[in-house]
Amino acid sequence: MKKYWLIGLYALALTSCDSFLNCEPENSFSSEGFLESESDLRLYTNGFLQSFLPSEETIAWGGDQYADFCATRSSTTFLIGDTWDDTQQGGWGTGDWGDLRQINYFLDNLPNAKGKVTDATYLHNEGVGRFWRAYFYYGMVRTFGDVPWYETTLDVDNRDELYKPRDKREVVMDKILEDLDFACTNCSTDKTLTESSTLITKWVALALKSRICLFEGTYRKYHTELGLQSSAEKFLRASITASEELMTKGPYKLLNTGDVETQYRSLFTSEELNTTEVIWGIAFKKDLRMHSITWKLFSASFGANWSLVRPFVNMYLMRDGNRFTDRTDYATMQYMDEFQNRDCRLMQTVISPSYQRKISGTVKPDAPNFSMTSTGYQLIKWAIDDDVHVGKATANNSIPIFRYAEVLLNYAEAKAELGECDETVWNATVKPLRERAGVEGKIPATYDPYVAAYFKNQTTDKWVLEVRRERGVELAFEGVRYDDIMRWKQGDLIETIWQGIYIPQKGEAYDLNGDGAKDVAVVDKEPPAGEKIKGVQYVVIGKTNRLSEGDHGYIEFGFSQGRKWDDKKYLRPIPLTATQINPALLPQNPGW
Repeated sequence: MKKYWLIGLYALALTSCDSFLNCEPENSFSSEGFLESESDLRLYTNGFLQSFLPSEETIAWGGDQYADFCATRSSTTFLIGDTWDDTQQGGWGTGDWGDLRQINYFLDNLPNAKGKVTDATYLHNEGVGRFWRAYFYYGMVRTFGDVPWYETTLDVDNRDELYKPRDKREVVMDKILEDLDFACTNCSTDKTLTESSTLITKWVALALKSRICLFEGTYRKYHTELGLQSSAEKFLRASITASEELMTKGPYKLLNTGDVETQYRSLFTSEELNTTEVIWGIAFKKDLRMHSITWKLFSASFGANWSLVRPFVNMYLMRDGNRFTDRTDYATMQYMDEFQNRDCRLMQTVISPSYQRKISGTVKPDAPNFSMTSTGYQLIKWAIDDDVHVGKATANNSIPIFRYAEVLLNYAEAKAELGECDETVWNATVKPLRERAGVEGKIPATYDPYVAAYFKNQTTDKWVLEVRRERGVELAFEGVRYDDIMRWKQGDLIETIWQGIYIPQKGEAYDLNGDGAKDVAVVDKEPPAGEKIKGVQYVVIGKTNRLSEGDHGYIEFGFSQGRKWDDKKYLRPIPLTATQINPALLPQNPGW
């Protein structure tokens, strides 16, 4: 019972301080007899999963809902106007730094187990602890840039460390890389761990290293204001190394059932994590652990109308590998037609004309519902196709966090950014991803001017642009797009007006799914009850929406929200509560 008492006392210590940097760390209780056995280590590290694992909603849309390709009913205050300041900013309190204390406490007391567990067990657990420390600090650097680095549990009398200034980004990222390298070397590849896809293994550590190092390498390359361009290659090389090890030595491959119209989405709607491709994920089980994602995607009030936008949808290729935007009629193509012969991931990400789901026990066609979508491209990637889950938190589909597909794209992008992408790299990465989606995986002869213009003509390198296209399409609504936009220094995209499906004529009703019944009409005023067409949704033009050309064009939304980008928003301000306690954290981040 002693170990449970220690954990409880430790948790109490974490909640008793106003701020980690103003906290007198508890060191009065003894760790004697704790963290001495394999079961002790397992108990403690399983607690990390409970404390630090991202939520299912953070993965499914939380990280993407404020990115460039997603329209949502309302935006975050951070992106609206220029009203955000250090009094509103969180992320630096007891709960945040308390996570680090929990990790460092474990690593400081891990030597209790030396000689009492095998060397492999000891090193694996140290690797797990250092994995979580890297994970924690990656989040802090993404948010704040420079932050103080701590790798031990601070002593009550060590005020110099408690109140020290922030360490430079480059110092912290080098420490993160050291922790990742250790975890990648020493975490276990035991089959029982790997097959669960929920525990930390060498392969999970490699996937995290692949992601973090790509982020930092490209961030340094494009954020020239940091003056760190010369060290960008080091991180890109590290991403490549981690990705290559997973690709050549890991047990993963792309899921390929042969059904190009269903296999991609099955990764996100099945109860069991698909261990063929999923490296790490969150497991759910019917009647045991369930969530409300389907409910939120099919609720006019509970959800936030998450939808793709037309400029991004235009990036989905034709199945023959040609660009949709090379068609002369692409700009005015209607919803019914634009899904034909397109990349099959489009129809598995949003409702398409062929979409069906079980409604009141019967499988039937279902068109976009404009009380649940703002653009017409209604998200279904994470939804179970049965309305029994609407109004209830009963969805049991498990949630991938790291997929082998992302590792392939990390590798391809790092290679492209270094000018080393070629046919060999393409054939190992982008080509199989496209072929799984029913798209011919041919290499484009030239760069795509549409994609280049989308990214503000930042580059005309065809390899970089094609990998960005592929990354967006493959990883949409998996919690990585916002970070992609930040590292590519494309924040301006976030304030763009959201455009949806093309409407040829205001006032006309249109059939969206080809079932012979009209589904939607865009009007200035809802018609009287006696003049309404049965089954038609009337989208009334008002203060929050419009047609791009007045009486026809794209449905436009979001222009009334006041979203405004400023380059200072690439980093958050250090909270006032923190700087008041420790003025050494100043100067404030640029612009704040």
